[in-house]
Amino acid sequence: MTRVLVVDDEPAIVRALQINLRARGYDVRTATGGAEALSVAASHRPEIVVLDLGLPDLDGTEVVAGLRGWTTVPILVLSGRSDSADKVEALDAGADDYVTKPFEMDELLARMRAMLRRAGRPEDEPPVVELEDATVDLAARRVVRDGSDVRLTPTEWHLLEVLVRHPGRLLTQARLLSEVWGPGYESAHGNLRLYVAQLRRKLERDPARPRHLLTEPGMGYRFEP
Repeated sequence: MTRVLVVDDEPAIVRALQINLRARGYDVRTATGGAEALSVAASHRPEIVVLDLGLPDLDGTEVVAGLRGWTTVPILVLSGRSDSADKVEALDAGADDYVTKPFEMDELLARMRAMLRRAGRPEDEPPVVELEDATVDLAARRVVRDGSDVRLTPTEWHLLEVLVRHPGRLLTQARLLSEVWGPGYESAHGNLRLYVAQLRRKLERDPARPRHLLTEPGMGYRFEP
């Protein structure tokens, strides 16, 4: 059975989706808020997410970003917001498709089937990564060390996220600079050295002798769990 997570705070829509999806053999889980959605996704690993943008606690784009921190699961946004700017924002955050309310159930189901065909059934990285003294929660975008939150800048978090999502793999300096800073920064090696050093000070037991954030001289960096 294909696992589906439906995230919406409108009971009538949740009931309609549950009835129609279960009648077609889907295993349906539901959430009415963004924080609950991230928790359910981490524990039950859905194969597709149907997500409303207007949630009571988090904006739907924040949920998309939280999911994209650790999973490539297809995300179908279902929302009453018809403005093109909202669609672009959701898609830029990592959503795969967008259906505007009110919607036809047959169209929604057809889009879900197409997304599942494209995605296959990939194995996702675990949402929580354990370091020697710290825990990196990719879904919640949170780092905890010795029981306290570690404050990271957006750039520090982006760099850390890219590294921990590729455990054991050498990532070149050019690739890291391109992914974290964007085009045009492929030769800004000083930026990369500075931010790796900052992450080591915040996360490594002995920053001078790092165990997790390793340098491959002249090549790049590697994250070792």
